[in-house]
Amino acid sequence: MCLHILLLLKFLGLFNAKTLPCDLGQFSASFKAYENTQNTSDTNLNKRTKSIYTPLELQFLEMKKQNKDAVLCVECGYKYRFFGEDAKIAAKELNISCHQDHNFMTASIPSHRLFVHVRRLVAKGYKVGVVKQMETAALKAAGENKSSLFSRKLTALYTKSTLIGEDILFQINLFSDSNVEDVTTDVPDNYLLCVCENGENLKDRKKGDIVIGIMAIQPTTGEVVFDSFRDCASRSELESRVLRLQPVEMILPSSLSDQSEKLIKSITSMRLRDDRIRIERMENLYFEYSHAFQLITGFYTKEVPGPQKLSVILSLDKPVMCSLAAVIAYLREFNLEKMLYNPSNFKQLSSETEYMTVNGTTMKNLEIIQNQTDMKTKGSLLWVLDHTKTSFGRRRLKKWVTQPLMKCSEINARLDAVSEILQSESSVFGQIRNLLCKLPDIERGLCSVFHKKCSTQEFFLIVSTLSCLDSEIQALVPVIHSYVKTPLLQNALLEIPALLFPVKHYLKILNEEAAKTGDKTQLFKDLTDFPVIRKKKEEILGVISKIQLHLLDIRKQIKNPSAEYVTVSGQEFTVEVKNSHISSVPSDWVMVSSTKAVSRFHSPFIIENYRHLNQLREQLVLDCSAEWLRFLDHFSEHYHPVSKAVRHLATVDCLFSLAQVAKQGDYCRPTVQDNQREIIIKNGRHPVIDTLLGEQDQYVPNSTNLSGNGERVMIITGPNMGGKSSYIKQVALITVMAQIGSYVPAKEATVGIVDGIFTRMGAADNIYKGRSTFMEELTDTAEIIRKATSRSLVILDELGRGTSTHDGIAIAYATLEHFIRDVESLTLFVTHYPSVCELEKVYPDRVGNYHMAFLVNEGKNQCPDEESPEFITFLYQITKGVSARSYGLNVAKLADIPEEILKKAAHKSKELEGIEETKAKLTKILRKWWYLFESKLCIL
Repeated sequence: MCLHILLLLKFLGLFNAKTLPCDLGQFSASFKAYENTQNTSDTNLNKRTKSIYTPLELQFLEMKKQNKDAVLCVECGYKYRFFGEDAKIAAKELNISCHQDHNFMTASIPSHRLFVHVRRLVAKGYKVGVVKQMETAALKAAGENKSSLFSRKLTALYTKSTLIGEDILFQINLFSDSNVEDVTTDVPDNYLLCVCENGENLKDRKKGDIVIGIMAIQPTTGEVVFDSFRDCASRSELESRVLRLQPVEMILPSSLSDQSEKLIKSITSMRLRDDRIRIERMENLYFEYSHAFQLITGFYTKEVPGPQKLSVILSLDKPVMCSLAAVIAYLREFNLEKMLYNPSNFKQLSSETEYMTVNGTTMKNLEIIQNQTDMKTKGSLLWVLDHTKTSFGRRRLKKWVTQPLMKCSEINARLDAVSEILQSESSVFGQIRNLLCKLPDIERGLCSVFHKKCSTQEFFLIVSTLSCLDSEIQALVPVIHSYVKTPLLQNALLEIPALLFPVKHYLKILNEEAAKTGDKTQLFKDLTDFPVIRKKKEEILGVISKIQLHLLDIRKQIKNPSAEYVTVSGQEFTVEVKNSHISSVPSDWVMVSSTKAVSRFHSPFIIENYRHLNQLREQLVLDCSAEWLRFLDHFSEHYHPVSKAVRHLATVDCLFSLAQVAKQGDYCRPTVQDNQREIIIKNGRHPVIDTLLGEQDQYVPNSTNLSGNGERVMIITGPNMGGKSSYIKQVALITVMAQIGSYVPAKEATVGIVDGIFTRMGAADNIYKGRSTFMEELTDTAEIIRKATSRSLVILDELGRGTSTHDGIAIAYATLEHFIRDVESLTLFVTHYPSVCELEKVYPDRVGNYHMAFLVNEGKNQCPDEESPEFITFLYQITKGVSARSYGLNVAKLADIPEEILKKAAHKSKELEGIEETKAKLTKILRKWWYLFESKLCIL
C-alpha cells in the first residue's frame, strides 16, 4: 500500500527521499528496486508475447546478434539446444521434434551426437556455430558467481569447406584394421573459392570482358592456389576453373557482373541440394584494392612478420590480392587463417608453359573427371586411371588428370617410373605398395593437427602411422638404392625418412592408452616439460593423501577398525555403516545414500576436502587441455617437412596407379616428342568404353595419323550412331593420357606436345545464361578461334547444325577453312554436310575425308513399289572417303518410331533427294550452256 502511495507522490512530483519520515525510509529502497526492475523488464521484454526473456534466452539473443547467419547449437548440461528459427531449421533438416518453450521454439540433441548433426546441417549448406559452457560445475560452485548463469562462448564455426578436426571424426574405432581402411575411402576435395572481378575500363565491362582473380583454399589439406586471367562474356575461363576445382563453397562480392552471376546460377542449379555449392556473400568493400592492401599489409607485418612474405604477396595481381584479403577476413571467423601464413607455398592454378590447356567445355565433353549422365566419377577418365590406395594419392591423381604436363622431360620421368614398376622383378615395389594400402588420410590429419583441432586419438593415429612408415622405409633404403633406378621414384622414397625423423620424438612422449581413450590428464609419460600439470597432480595427490589419513579418525569415531572408503554411483570416499549401527555415526556427518541394509556418509572433513579435490581435478583437465594445445603448436613446427613427405607418398601412389592401368588390356608406352606437331596412333581404343566393355565385348580399334607437316585435318562423316564421337574423343583422351605420363590403350602411339585441347560437341541451350543452342555453339567456337594455336588439338563435332541448312553449311565451311589455312592446328571435324568435304580438293595435302564404315541391308519382305528405310550394320571402323548419307531413318527405326511414320519419312526423303538431284542436273546443264555461250561471245 505504501509503495503505491510513493508511486503516486513520484507521479505528482512530491516525492523526495531526503524529506521522508524515518518510518517511511525503508520504502525508499523498495521503490528504487521496483524502478530498476521496471527498467530491466522493458529491455528484456519480448514485444510479441509481452513476457520477460529468461537469462538463457537473453544470452542466446546476444550471441545470435553477433552470428546472424549461423545456426547455433547451445550447450545446456547434457544436451545442445536450438532456439527460434534455428530450432525450426534443425527440426526440418535433422528430423527432430520442435516445441514452444517460454519465448522461443526450441529443439535439442544429446551432447554425444552433436557432430553427427553438425555434419548433416553443414552438408545442407548451413553455417553452424557451437556454443559451449565455459565453466565446470565444481569450479563455478567455488567461484563468486555460483548463483549466476553459466558463461557460454562460441567455440567453433563450421561450413562445407571448413569442416575440420576432432569434432567431425566419424564414430569409428580408428585403431582396428578394418576401420582404418574406411578412413581412406574416397573423399571429395572441399575447396573454398573466392572470386574477384576487375573491369579495367567501362568499354570492356560493357562488352563483358573482364580480369578475374581467384584464390582457392582447401582447409582440410592446407593447399592454397591462385590464378588471374582475362575472361570474355561467356565466362568460359572462370567456368573452367570452377569445374577443375569443384569447390564446395564460394566467397563472392555482394554484386558481380551479370555474366558471372548467370554462370554461378547455372553451376549451382545443376546440382542436388546436398551437392550444391554454398555461396557466401561479402561486402564489396572487402574486394576494393585500397582496403585489401591495408588488410594484407597488416596481416603480413603484424600477425606474420617477415618482409619476404609481404613481398611475395605484393607481387600478385591486384584481383588476386583482393580475393586473398576477403579470404583472410573470412577464415578469421573459423580460426583457420594460419594456413595463409606462408605465401611461398601458394601455387598458381594454370600455367601455359607448365600445363596443357584443358578448359571447362573440354573437361565436360571428354568426361575427364565426371561423366555427363549422372555427374559421378564412374565412366570418366579419372575413374579409368584411379587405382590409388590412399585418399591423398587420389587427390594428387585428380590434379594430374586435370593438368597434363607440357614439359617432355617431366612426362618421360613419369613414364620411366611407370615402366620400371611394370618391368622390375624386385619385390621392393610390392613391399612399398603394401605400405600404402592401409594408410589413413594423413594429409587431412596433419592439417587438423596444424590448426590444433585434432583429438588425441587422431593425433596418435597420424603420428604412429608416420613413425611406422619412417621405420619401414628406412629398412628398405639399401634395397631402394640397389633396385630403384628412376630418379622420380628414388628421390621421392629416399627423402621420406629424413622428413619424418622428428615424428618419433613426439610418439615417445605420449601414453598410448590415454591417447586412445582421449584422457588428456594421463597423456604425457614424462612431466618434466609440463610443470603446470606436474604441480597440479602433486596437489591432487596431497589432498587424496589427507583424505586417506582421515580414515584412521573415522574408524575411531564409528568404532569400526576395518572400515574402508567405498565409491557408489560416482560418489567417492563414502563411509558405509550398517543401519543397525547407525547410532555410532556423529550427528554432523551428512548422509549421501542408503539402502535397506546400509547407509553411506561423508564427514565434514571429507566434504570440505572432496570439494577441493574435485576443483583441482577440473582445473587439471583445463590445464591439460592448454598444455595439449601447446604440444600441438610445438609439433606444427615440423608441419611443412612432414607434409612434403606425404606429397612424396602421394606421388608414389599415383605412379603405382598408372602402372596398374598399364597392366590392363593392350596398353603401350607412348612416345612423347617436344618439337613435333603430330598425333600418330595405331589401333587406338577409347579408354573408358574399353574398360566398361571389358573382355566380353571388344572395342573396335582405330588408327589416327595427324601431322603438322602433312595431313593435319580429318573431316569425318558417316551414319548417326556410327561411332564418330567415340572416335574423336578417343584421340583426345589418348593425347591427354600420354601427357599425364600414362600408358595408353593402343598398339603404338606417338604424340608431339599439345599445348591445348579445344572441343565443341553436342547441342544444348543454356537457359541460365540466356543463350540458345546455336548461340552456345558459336560462343564455344569463337572461344576456340581465339585460343587455339598451331600446337593445339581442335575437335569440332557437327558445327552449324543449330541453324538453317545453308547458314550452317556456310559457318561450318568458313570455320574449318580458317583452322586449315590460318590456325594450322591438328583438327578433327565431324559433319553431316557433304559440301564441307569439298575442302579436301582445295587443300589436298592438309585435309583428308574419312567416314565410319557401315553396311546397308535392304528391308526384308519389302514390296517393289513400297519405300522403306534401309537397315544399317555399323562397322565402327574409320575409313577413307565421304559418306553420301547420314541414314537418320535407321536411328528412328532403332528408337521404335512407328512403322507408318518411317514409311512416310522414307517416301518424303526419296522425294526430296529427287528434287535435289534434279536441281543438281539443271545446274550442271545451265553451267555447260553458260560456258558455251561465253566461248561463242569470245569468238565473235
